[in-house]
Amino acid sequence: MLAIFTDFDGTLVEIAETPGGVDVPDTLAHRIEQTAREFNSAFAVLTGREIAEIDKFLSPLLLPIAGAHGTQRRRADGVVEAIDPASLAGALEIAAAVAPLIDAHPELILETKQGAVAIHYRQAPELQDVVRQAMQQAVNDNPHFGLVPGKMVFEARPRGASKGDALRAFMLEEPFIGRTPVFIGDDVTDEDGFIAAQDLGGIGIKLGDGDTAARMRIADVGSVHALLQGLADVAAREHEFAPKH
Repeated sequence: MLAIFTDFDGTLVEIAETPGGVDVPDTLAHRIEQTAREFNSAFAVLTGREIAEIDKFLSPLLLPIAGAHGTQRRRADGVVEAIDPASLAGALEIAAAVAPLIDAHPELILETKQGAVAIHYRQAPELQDVVRQAMQQAVNDNPHFGLVPGKMVFEARPRGASKGDALRAFMLEEPFIGRTPVFIGDDVTDEDGFIAAQDLGGIGIKLGDGDTAARMRIADVGSVHALLQGLADVAAREHEFAPKH
């Protein structure tokens, strides 16, 4: 049996101009609930967003989630692991350090999370180098953090926190343990997840173009939805024809 892991932005939903502007299809939560049910709840979201944001977008679902690129994690049993105090404090320090840049360029979007910080420059792509330099300086002043580029975003996150680490942690727990992991993502920040899934005998699926460690590709968000539906249908048929005890 499979364990399904997926990114959120750019994978389950289209990337929006702003983090809050994402359009979540009305059918998405139902499709995910159906797929998760057929895989005995072995379905988790690994995302750069905070756990609470995904809960809001996918209400009423409360899935296993790794938020802020693995800095936050809610297990399948509903327990939310405590965030390292050094990560909490460091994120606030980095946010304060880059605040003058945000004040000078209101078209930039500062996203401060519990344990991570991101600056989105989608509305000002000409500021890419300026954002990179400012974030790198802030990270250099806090060796607990590293800088990770993404699609029109630079994110400071604790060193050692990644979607790959989160996937490995889930795979040690019920209902994921003993299953074959599949991770679907679209961005540079998903590469750790592809590698972890494949190291554990599973598969990484990259959405779209670009260099990747993933061994498979998928075209677009609509194709991801179709894949999830197809996997759920196959699992349902296997359950239907499984020997009865």
